[in-house]
Amino acid sequence: MLAAFATFLALAVRFWPDRLGGWLVAFAAWVFLGTAVWRVVLILLSARPRPEPAPPTVWPRYTILAALHDEAEVVGQLIERLARIDYPPDRLQGLLLLEAHDHATIAVARAAPRPAWLEILVIPPGKPQTKPRALNHALAHASGELLTVYDAEDAPHPFQLREAAARFAADSTGRLACLQAPLRIRAGRRFLERQFAAEYASLFETALPGMARLGLPFPLGGTSNHFRTDALRAAGGWDAWNVTEDADLGFRLWAHGWRLGVIGRPTWETPPGALAHWLPQRTRWLKGYLQTLGVHSRRPWRLGRRGALALVVTVGAGLASAAIHGLSRAWVAAAVLVSVMAGLPPETPVMALSVLVLGAAAAWLACAIGARRAGVPYGPADMISAPGYWALLSLAFAHAAWRLVVEPFAWDKTPHRQDAPAAAAAPATAAAETHDALDATAPLRLSAGHAAAPEPVA
Repeated sequence: MLAAFATFLALAVRFWPDRLGGWLVAFAAWVFLGTAVWRVVLILLSARPRPEPAPPTVWPRYTILAALHDEAEVVGQLIERLARIDYPPDRLQGLLLLEAHDHATIAVARAAPRPAWLEILVIPPGKPQTKPRALNHALAHASGELLTVYDAEDAPHPFQLREAAARFAADSTGRLACLQAPLRIRAGRRFLERQFAAEYASLFETALPGMARLGLPFPLGGTSNHFRTDALRAAGGWDAWNVTEDADLGFRLWAHGWRLGVIGRPTWETPPGALAHWLPQRTRWLKGYLQTLGVHSRRPWRLGRRGALALVVTVGAGLASAAIHGLSRAWVAAAVLVSVMAGLPPETPVMALSVLVLGAAAAWLACAIGARRAGVPYGPADMISAPGYWALLSLAFAHAAWRLVVEPFAWDKTPHRQDAPAAAAAPATAAAETHDALDATAPLRLSAGHAAAPEPVA
């Protein structure tokens, strides 16, 4: 495909040099107009409420994995949050995955009081030293019929496992392999934190539910994905060399004939923080997207037409958008400034203006509706400043492309800090009652189940 495209460009430069630029611009414009329409379609589809499944007669055995590295500061906090999970204790197996050289985290984890079902599993030295490698090692020790993954900073809803188990039990096809819970960000007042929270809300509250409604595969989140353990093993576990193993696994499960879905009870996470932490995290994600696109586009027929389309509109469109956001913002700014200096109105080609207006409107709409469902802030000031955040994605993309060449398997780890204590502690049952009360009004907020649910208190 690349060779054919390069041949076409060479012929166009030779025989139609005056038309090539216009053709490329028109092609890109139609692609991004289609992306904007697709985003609106997903918003509409995601608004349909999901029926609550009946609980199974016998709760399946569940394995919880949490891969930690240099997390001595937050491992105690994570243990406390995992202990609040409401699931039959005799049906739970929890494994804290700790690297053999990480003595500080191992010492804190061993000293912290833990539920009887939560154990420590030390990962032996080896390469690559990545989260998916640790998960693959733990997969051999997992005894649960179902399995989920949490990160060090996660605060999962106490009833999340119950909802996932009920959804798996209600699956009549026997092909449902994974359920993704929404990830919600505790947004503060900082620009990056608020935009990051809105970006997560757009993805997990509108895009993924919409794609699940259409029965399409999608890139999983790095945490709070719930698997059928036999399906996960049949697909080969995680790719230890992919730095976004979650994105890759969603499409690999699909290629093996399995299907994906979503649930409503969320997991709360902390934002990466300042630019010095946001940029490495974003770089890793985009580098992993490049790896995932490269792997699955080698044999796109394995995904089928629907799977290949999903790969293009998620991973492919995300990479293309990140690559051109900064350039397009610079082009708009330059056009306006030149026109102002010349005292002339800026040229506004209909297609270019349509792409600009509809693309921005679709992105704003997805963020606004997703933020409303997630209960995170997103106001007019956030909408006005959003193009600045989108432009920063181009910086991360350029960094990711370079790192893919020089350090393809390096894992940029995000440092985590312990959250500030809540003003008042409440038992998990009270938090669950609050969730259920808010769910009753979810349709009035154009929301899926468990929308705007408050974060469980620390």
